[in-house]
Formats: sequence, structure tokens, C-alpha cells
Amino acid sequence: MGAGAVLLIAGLILKFSLSQAPWMATVVLFAAFATVAAEILVQAVNNIRHGDVFGESFLMSIAGIGAVCIGEIPEGVMVFLLYRLGEYLQTKAVSSSRKSISALMDVRPDRANLLENGQSREVEAEAVQVGQTILVRPGEKIPLDGTVLTGISQLDTAALTGESIPRDIGPGQQVMAGCINLSGALEIRVERAFAESTASKILEMVEHASEKKASSEKFITRFARIYTPIVCLAAVIVAVLPPVMGWMAWSQSIYSALCFLVISCPCALVISVPLSFFAGIGRASREGVLVKGGNHLETLAEAQIVAFDKTGTLTEGRFSVSECLPAEGISREKLLELAALAECCSTHPIAKSILTAYGSEIDEETLSDYHEISGNGVTVRVNNRHIIAGKRKYLTEKGVSVSAAPTTADTTVYVSLDGVYQGAVLLRDAPKRDAKTAVNELRTLGIRRMVILSGDSKPVVEEIAREIGLDQADGELLPQEKLEKLEQLRGQLDGNGKLLYSGDGINDTPVLAAADIGIAMGGLGADAAIETADVIIMGDEPSKIASGIRIARHTKRIAMENIVFAIAVKVVVMILSVLGYVELWAGVFADVGVCMLCVLNTLRINRKIH
Repeated sequence: MGAGAVLLIAGLILKFSLSQAPWMATVVLFAAFATVAAEILVQAVNNIRHGDVFGESFLMSIAGIGAVCIGEIPEGVMVFLLYRLGEYLQTKAVSSSRKSISALMDVRPDRANLLENGQSREVEAEAVQVGQTILVRPGEKIPLDGTVLTGISQLDTAALTGESIPRDIGPGQQVMAGCINLSGALEIRVERAFAESTASKILEMVEHASEKKASSEKFITRFARIYTPIVCLAAVIVAVLPPVMGWMAWSQSIYSALCFLVISCPCALVISVPLSFFAGIGRASREGVLVKGGNHLETLAEAQIVAFDKTGTLTEGRFSVSECLPAEGISREKLLELAALAECCSTHPIAKSILTAYGSEIDEETLSDYHEISGNGVTVRVNNRHIIAGKRKYLTEKGVSVSAAPTTADTTVYVSLDGVYQGAVLLRDAPKRDAKTAVNELRTLGIRRMVILSGDSKPVVEEIAREIGLDQADGELLPQEKLEKLEQLRGQLDGNGKLLYSGDGINDTPVLAAADIGIAMGGLGADAAIETADVIIMGDEPSKIASGIRIARHTKRIAMENIVFAIAVKVVVMILSVLGYVELWAGVFADVGVCMLCVLNTLRINRKIH
């Protein structure tokens, strides 16, 4: 490109200074033409061979060659020179917008310090098995998801969650691959294989996000396929009709047609609109909001009603046993043991909290016939004795006579042994520290209605809803009942409004799939929920939902600005070119200029949104 520009300048100097030897200027200008046009001409030929006849390179080739044919060699050179300059600047802009996503490639370390017999040795991270222990020293990145066994430290989670404040971590807490260990050494029991780690999933999701196009992107792709052949036909009419009708000389009409052809290139739309959604996905990822495709980002922008699960979504998901209410003749320790035996195979946060409160090892070989009904309770046999633990309704359906429910808003797990009621375990789960902020921010964004759909008891759900300011609280819902409530909420949407659901558990997967947008909590969330969801909040912070909606709306607004601006300018300049008021090089400049302005407008997505 640089050599072509130098040859063009030299040719123009020779053209105006050597009146006695004009052929020298022509030779230099042809050299300039060959230098800047060769790559684009080859690209046009290859596209035609593959069936893509009406591409941008074809339009530019016709315009440039046509300019040479009518004796305007310098303008032919300018066509290709400006086009290549525009491509270069566009590539730089795309590269800039990719930085936030490319940076994720450095998140996942490939090596791990495996602990065996008290000694550590460095191995490939993918060679570490689930259940093994790794050592992460201060300053190192955590290579695999796991649970801290020993050590107290602070973690920098910014690369995954967008959170700038370090997070305190200690024994029993879960950590994600890609976080940086800032202070103390940690021994971590690996919970997920390398390919299943949080960092690996982030990379996979982001890499595939561009494959899922927004409706605006699909429209532009379809528009370009129909628009370009029509423009080529219109250019032929502009070239032929005026001379035939006696309105214009052939040279002038052909020149106008070439200008029309160059200006009509839809590159500003074809490049800037997909780039807008790509930049939006990158911007969201820096905030700890992973959007699985441009289509989901566009849907997110239309959010009107938001429904939440409670446990792990609006609340910490880390229950603590607040009280035990044993039946007559049953000790507190015996009640807690029975509850722990029943819950030992469950992954629900309530189950983990009961096991923590029990504090003793459980011999799983004594267990048999374990069965869990999601959102209801569990049954298990221990040494041929039948234990049931779960909701009051679940036990009564099994024929257990349960005493009056405690007058508290705490979550209650009822326990029976061989059909005889043994008592209730009460657990408390506090709202997340940013739950109320999340609700306030969503209201600021114009979200019309926010509700909780939870399997937990009604008093608990209603208390949480009052505390953080939600509009509606529905408790004691089974997964299918959540779906029914979701459909009722869908009926309250106006126009193009969309329904969002945010959850984190296996029992949330049907609702996440049924909602217009499913949002999963990526830190504590179950794998099934993360796989089903369209958007993942890496830091488990509900306030990030508002950030995602804000970015989605900003992205969609900029994409629409690009579409309107590009079409409006092109229509005006195309009319002027037909009337003979625009020269060929100016037409190219207008095309490239519109494209670059759209790209520069797109880069505004990467700025902080207020």
C-alpha cells in the first residue's frame, strides 16, 4: 500500500512536469495501479470462483478497471488505495475490540503444582485428576477449580468476574481457575478436570459467541446479498440509459455509474454491525458477564420482566443451621445425624450446610436406595432403616404425620425415620450484599416487574422479597410450577419486551431454557444451569445483571446508529453521483469514510457506560 502511494505521487508529479514525455507518467501510474490493485483483483477472481460474485472486491475491481478504461488512471489507483487503507484501519479497529477477549487466553495456566506425599512437583494441568491436591503459591494463577483445604489468602478475580476488589478465601471455600493467589499459599482439592474448569469454559463460550448472530446481523447479511446485485443492475442502467435517451455523453454516464458502484458498497454495514455485537460481548466479558452470542445480547437489551431463583442467586447460598427442633424423645445430635445421613449425597447448598453442622464423617457404604426429588426432598435407606428429609408437604405425602410448622421465616427441613417424625432443622440464608443494589439498578433501567420464583417456603421467600424490594414472591414451587409461573409472567410483557430468569441450580435448568434469556450464576451455579443459560454471571453478583442489560442496550443503540447513518449517507451520495456531482475518488473516500466513522462509533462500546 505504501509503495503504491509513493508511485501514485511520483506519477502525478511526472504527469504535470514532463509535458514532452507523458508516457513516463503513464508507465509509473500503471505501476502504481498494479501495485495496489493486484491483491484485490486476485481476491475478486477467487471469490467469483467460489460463487461469491457480488462481493466488495468485485465492486472495487469493476470501478478501478473502469476508471483506467476511460483514461482516469490516477482515480483508478485512488479507488484501490483508499479501499486498502480502509481495510487496514478496519483490521486495526477489530483488533482493538478483540483485546478484552484475547486477554482471556492468558487466564488459564497450563501447569500445576501437584502435591503427593507432602511433596510438590510441577505437572501439566490437564494431567491432574479430580480429587488430587494442588499447591498454589502467592503470585500464581489457580490452574483448576477446587476447594481450599488449607491456607488463607486473597484472590484477584478480576480476569473472570470483573471485580477489582480482592476476595478473601479460606478452608472450605471454592475457588475458580484463572484467579490469582495474592498472599498466602493454598492447598486445593481439585473438583473439576482441566477441560471442565471455569477458565476453559469461558474460553470455549467466548470463542463460539460470534457464531450466534443477532437478528440485526442476520438482517445485514441478507440485505447485502440482495442489495449488491440490485446495485450492479442499477449501475448498468445509470451507464446505459442516459446516453441512449440523449441526456448525457457515454463517458460521463459510465463515469457516474462507476462512482455509483463504488459508493454503493455495503461494507460499512457488513463490517460495523457484527463488530458492534462482537465489541459488546467483549465489553460484557470484562465486566464478568459472559454472553453466549450476539443474539442473546440483543434479546437482553429488550428485558422487561426479571424473575429470580432465591438460593445462590439473590442469597449467599451458604446456609447455616440456626436451630434444631427435635421431636419428643429425640436428641438434637440424633436429629442432626439423621438429616446429615439423608442429605449426604445431595449437592444442594442446604445439604452441604447440614453436613457442615453435623461435622462427622459418614460411611456411605451403609446407604442404599438414595432418591432425590428436586425441590422437594430426599429418601434413603441406612442399615435398612428408611429416612426422609425435605419439605413438610413431601413428608406428609409419604404418610408421615408432621407437627405444626415453626413460626419462623427460616428454611425448614423436616426429618422422619421409618415413617415417624423426628423433628425439624432450621437454616438461615442471608441476601447477597448487592441484592438490593441489583434491584434498584434494574428499576433505574426501566425493568417493569421483578419476582422470586423459589422452591423454598413462602415465609422465607416473602421475607427476602420484602428485604430487597421485589414486587412479587412465589414460594414452595416445584420445577414444573416455576414454568407455569414463568408463562404467567410472559403474558404481562408489552410489545417486544423479553422475560429474563436468573438461577443457579439443576432444578432451574427447565426455567432457564424456557425464559427468553436464562442467566446463570457461574461461581456457585450447577454445571447443568451454566450449560443451559444464555448469559453467565461469573462473580455470582446479581447486580451484574443490570450491567449486562446496560451494555446490551448500549450495543444495540450503536448498531442501529451505524445502520441509519450508513444508509442515509450512501443514499445521498449515490443520488449526487448519478447527477454527476461526485468524482470517483471522492466516492471511494465517502464509502471508506462512512465505514470508518461507523467503526469508530462502534469502539465507543469499549468505554465505561454510566
